[in-house]
Amino acid sequence: MSGHIIPDIEAFEERAAIAEYDGGLTRSRAEDIAAQAQGFPSAQAYWQWLADYVLRRRIG
Repeated sequence: MSGHIIPDIEAFEERAAIAEYDGGLTRSRAEDIAAQAQGFPSAQAYWQWLADYVLRRRIG
């Protein structure tokens, strides 16, 4: 993900839930799709970015 935009956790959770329940996807795949919608390659990268942000308390 580029730049200084903080991921939208609420949008991530909503998109993942819709993909999982309405789309019939596994939770893992649904989270990957939700992460990709915010510019991340995967859910793992999304959660890692958030964890790093929390630990550093800053962007970049």
